[in-house]
Amino acid sequence: MSDHRSAPAAELGAPDEPTRGWLRLGTLPVVAAVLVGLNGLYILLVAFGNITDFGTNQAFVQHVLAMDTTNFGAPAGEDLDPDVMWRAITDPVLQNLGYLGVIVWESATAIVLIAAVVFWIRERHRGYRVARALSTIGLLMLLVLFMGGFITIGGEWFQMWKSTSWNGLDPAFRNSVLALIALVVIHLPSAHWRGAEARTRA
Repeated sequence: MSDHRSAPAAELGAPDEPTRGWLRLGTLPVVAAVLVGLNGLYILLVAFGNITDFGTNQAFVQHVLAMDTTNFGAPAGEDLDPDVMWRAITDPVLQNLGYLGVIVWESATAIVLIAAVVFWIRERHRGYRVARALSTIGLLMLLVLFMGGFITIGGEWFQMWKSTSWNGLDPAFRNSVLALIALVVIHLPSAHWRGAEARTRA
């Protein structure tokens, strides 16, 4: 007669014996922690670059909001579509506030993801409840920034897709995919999320 108590653990993909030694590096929690850490390091470096080299991406934000190159490569300010140009934001103060908002969001996202990595380490064999929650929040913040801010708002509302000189859609899409992959990994079903004590009782 089979032991039905082992069925839930098997369904969740629990190994017959605990993974030991260097093989632990191949477990789902380690994969998840590394992916979260890489996303956190990336957005931290982005925020650091925008703070220490403020002017470079400031120009990018100004041109996107002003919509002055949404003309498929024509000289700036020429052949613009009058039906959508009412959306443009040309006030430098508002443009800089928008850019500062992006930097603050990037910095906050980096803090959340780095904190998540700390909890991935602290919660070893204890279910990773806080680590997974913080990772989810941080990765969703990345998606809000890149998919929501750059692709949806910048790309569609401010017509960035029409610009050949100030167009951030490709990197925004790439960053969104990387965040999505990490988000999927930390939500895969696994016995690791129940903690060592719960797996022992099962």
